[in-house]
Amino acid sequence: MKIAILGATSQIAQDLILSFSKNANHELFLFGRNVELLEKWINNENLSGKYQVQDYSEFGNHQKYDVIINFVGIGDPEKSQEIGNNIFKITEQYDEMVLEYLKCNKETKYIFLSSGAVYGGDYKDPVKKDTLATININNLATTDWYAIAKLYAEARHRSLPDLSIVDIRVFNYFSHTQNINARFLITDIVRALKNGEVFKTSPDNVIRDFITPPDFYNLIQAIIDYKPLNTALDCYTKSPVEKFNLLSEIESKFGLNYEVDENLNVVNATGAKFNYYSENKIAKDIGYNPGSTSLESIIREINFLEF
Repeated sequence: MKIAILGATSQIAQDLILSFSKNANHELFLFGRNVELLEKWINNENLSGKYQVQDYSEFGNHQKYDVIINFVGIGDPEKSQEIGNNIFKITEQYDEMVLEYLKCNKETKYIFLSSGAVYGGDYKDPVKKDTLATININNLATTDWYAIAKLYAEARHRSLPDLSIVDIRVFNYFSHTQNINARFLITDIVRALKNGEVFKTSPDNVIRDFITPPDFYNLIQAIIDYKPLNTALDCYTKSPVEKFNLLSEIESKFGLNYEVDENLNVVNATGAKFNYYSENKIAKDIGYNPGSTSLESIIREINFLEF
């Protein structure tokens, strides 16, 4: 099977590439803005000669793909703040490139990396199948740009019901290969652990559901194996985890030191999220079956790290 991966320099894309290399015999075509950086990574992972690395200018109808996976976007909250409203242009540019391809290749499956942020709101409760997206249209903030860009892309995709397009809404992702300097809850924890620092956290006992490379691969492969469909799927594991349960477990297993800081300034580039996970588990209908809980997944990934 021929699979094109856009945004192949992103960490979640590279984790998927490694999963493909271990579990499937697909022919991958890797596209990125920095071809030199991508080739260096391919060489470091001993995958040179196995997968093709290409510039976006080489993407087109001259090559037939069975599946296109679009990872182009911003994965770091701080970078999301820096890029601001340019997220609209970036998201639309590469999404439009794929949609133009699909017009002439309607049998190709398109998997688009969306985000749980499309639901908007404050996530006082986890999202469900009937949860409505909430955007305060008369008081838009910069924290809304990312969510609106993804929501707009999803709306475009649903308006094309004859095309096979699946939007995957990622809520929380963690991998031992992840850049621990990125500003997420889990990377802040791991960075403090690695540097022997005290992890300072707010008193809010937020709940998260961290999907990791094995279950993310399982979801992608389920979509590839299933019949063509046009829909959006939320990522989930066997169960989410409360922040203080997570901290207690990491303290117990790895010696993390942490303390609660009432005045902590937390990076929330896409808005505060108290219960940032989904109970919308329709992905089971296409054969997705998560193998681990969120806590089990995180502990496994941390075990891969060297401190």
